[in-house]
Amino acid sequence: MKPHGEPLPHCWHSLTIGKQHSTRLSSRACAQPKQTSTDWSPSPMTATSPDLASQKMRFANALAAQPAPATGALVLGSGAVLWGVGLGAEGQSLGEVCFNTSMSGYQEILMDPSYAGQIITFTFPHIGNVGTNDEDIEAHQVFARGCVLRCDITRPSNFRAAQHLSDWLRAKGMIGIAGVDTRALTRLIRDDGAPNGVVVNGDLSEAAMTAAFEQASSWSGLTGLDLAKDVTTGQTYQWSQTTWSLKDGFGEMTAPTRRVVAVDFGAKLNILRNLAARGCDVTVVPASATAEEILSHRPDGVFLSNGPGDPAATGVYAAEAVRGVLDAGTPIFGICLGHQILAQALGARTSKLYQGHRGGNHPVKDLSTGKVEITSQNHGFAVDPESLPDDVEATHVSLFDGTNEGIRSTRYRAFSVQYHPEASPGPHDSHYLFDRFMELMDA
Repeated sequence: MKPHGEPLPHCWHSLTIGKQHSTRLSSRACAQPKQTSTDWSPSPMTATSPDLASQKMRFANALAAQPAPATGALVLGSGAVLWGVGLGAEGQSLGEVCFNTSMSGYQEILMDPSYAGQIITFTFPHIGNVGTNDEDIEAHQVFARGCVLRCDITRPSNFRAAQHLSDWLRAKGMIGIAGVDTRALTRLIRDDGAPNGVVVNGDLSEAAMTAAFEQASSWSGLTGLDLAKDVTTGQTYQWSQTTWSLKDGFGEMTAPTRRVVAVDFGAKLNILRNLAARGCDVTVVPASATAEEILSHRPDGVFLSNGPGDPAATGVYAAEAVRGVLDAGTPIFGICLGHQILAQALGARTSKLYQGHRGGNHPVKDLSTGKVEITSQNHGFAVDPESLPDDVEATHVSLFDGTNEGIRSTRYRAFSVQYHPEASPGPHDSHYLFDRFMELMDA
């Protein structure tokens, strides 16, 4: 095992130079690949191949070019293999490969339940430099399938650090890999869509790698998967912890002024903290809760949380429950998956995005005020704005690609946004949405 903080001996990138596919070697973990040509077409890491035979040929060529010192790999469904150094737990893990552009907050990102079923590629090269701690958690376990890093993890340098990131990954059972050309991988996802992949740490034998390729090439992906049922709470519970501060740590809500039921599709803990910090007595219920079960708590408002997977699959049961809450006249605020479920309950449709939105710097325009918010986002599906019924208004739009980012019902007391107003990590531009929910309940 290489001591923490030592530079990786090499970085391995699969590049196409003209017509020849080769594995190139850079001298340092964070060095950029030396380019002998500007011709990057066709890419050897194309997300899709014309047929299985081409995928198998690409995989065979990549396997034959395995660098001897490699201890980890990312195997794509196209047959491309990115070699590197394994991190965290040993084994293999299958998921959809996505990228996140945030420069900080990696612990919160890795613990976001919305990443269930996904392998996270961090575009920022230096991940792990502030270590991990027991306070920056967004769930009680890790649901992401793995992580891909550009540089090796250095020794942590932060007064709050309690554990090295690689040790933390190992303790959480997450498989990772460092030394990968994440710039090339991000371009692939941007241009060709999110590929299936298997991240491998440890056994790189031909048999193990072939098994990884077969998994990646045959998996049908996230479409149609109801992952909220895998990450939701198993039972109803109360929440009273409030947001963290450097001086006092976490607080405790002691004088509730409103009752809120939070439907847990994969809720981040900082969402619950923001509700409690505003005087809400929060009751968290499973994603499968019916309208009758939700309303039995006599809430002043209902919050629909973030979560993973295909909203069309989760909406089979969740949208019906939300319709019951709407008909009861109870105010509703939804974010992320909760936004999509509310849209379905109001009669709209959702669909999968080509590449998804994941990062802490996404500009969103408020259509009513013209103001622009910098938002934190993590979603691979979106609401189809063309499907919104006449009594539902689009309130926010992405300035990156025009994706719908918010809706409001003119018939019911309900609104939602696609992004994360609690951030953690990310900007605080959208905290006002929690206050808007309070005003809606008080009206």
